[in-house]
Amino acid sequence: MTRRTLVQAAGLVAVNTGLAGCGFRLRGSQAFAFQRIAILPHPGGAVVQELRRAFGPAVQVLAADAPIAQAQLVLNVANEQRERVVVGVNASGQVRELQLRMRVRLQLRTAQGKEIIEGDDIAQQRDISYNESAALAKEAEEALLYRDMQSDIVQQILRRLAAIQPGQLD
Repeated sequence: MTRRTLVQAAGLVAVNTGLAGCGFRLRGSQAFAFQRIAILPHPGGAVVQELRRAFGPAVQVLAADAPIAQAQLVLNVANEQRERVVVGVNASGQVRELQLRMRVRLQLRTAQGKEIIEGDDIAQQRDISYNESAALAKEAEEALLYRDMQSDIVQQILRRLAAIQPGQLD
């Protein structure tokens, strides 16, 4: 073993030990306390459609024509709103800064009607500079930021669903 590989190995051990000591851990896949979920409305907006895909093989998302009684949980994702608000203008009144906002409202209940989450809002916002000479590029940037906010909201929903304990499903 050369001195160089020994120093690299010692550095790698020190980094891994330091990260483990601070509580850092990669997120990995989530475990859910349920196997079947109904997501309403069907087909729903972009958040609902991404959420349906995000469960993967871990949880069966019931089809639109399946009876809700088959689901262990019923998730209602309502009021999916996108806003574009002007937050900055220059001296001549031209828009220079925008704020993009996305908000959804969640309601989670069992198939028997027991409320688990009663009307919880999840919101995201991003700031974006604006230049009229690059309007087309800024439009593409807006679309990218909306997709990013949508993915963040879906991940927050998944984390909330993963936090449900089996005792709450009764």
